Amino acid sequence: MRPIFVGLIGSLAILTASTATPQTAREVRGPAAIVPVTRPEPPARIVIDPPIPEMLALGRVVIQYRTENLRIVPVFGADAAHVSPRVGHIHVTVDDAPWRWVDASGEPITINGLPAGEHTVRIDLADANHQTLDKGVITFTIPEGPTASR
Repeated sequence: MRPIFVGLIGSLAILTASTATPQTAREVRGPAAIVPVTRPEPPARIVIDPPIPEMLALGRVVIQYRTENLRIVPVFGADAAHVSPRVGHIHVTVDDAPWRWVDASGEPITINGLPAGEHTVRIDLADANHQTLDKGVITFTIPEGPTASR
C-alpha cells in the first residue's frame, strides 16, 4: 500500500472512533423549545386590525391580526394545553352564521364573495382544546359598485 493511502485509512479510523459515542438530541440541539408549564402565564390576547381598505374596494376582505402570549400552530388536544409557550388557533364567524371555521396558519384571514353592504367578523382566540381565551369583533362595509364584483 502507498503511504498516503495508509495515512488516509488511519485518519478515517480515528475519526470514526471519536464519533462513535452516541449523542442525544438534547446534547446536540439543547433543551426543547416547548416545555411544560410550571407557573401561571399572562393571559392570551388577540389584536385585530380593520380590513385592508384597498382590498375591500375590490370586494375582498383581508384581516390581519396578531396574538400575545400564545403561538398560532396546528396542534390540538388535551396534552397541548399544558405546554409553554401556550399554543392555539382561531375560530372565525362571519355575520353571526351558525357555523364557523378554524384556522391555525397564523396568516391573515381572507374572505371572498361577500355581497356589498355591512358585515361583521368575530375572531375567537382558542386554546388547543377549542376553549375561547379572547375574542374580537370587527364591522366593515363592502362598497357597492363594479369593483366590488371582481
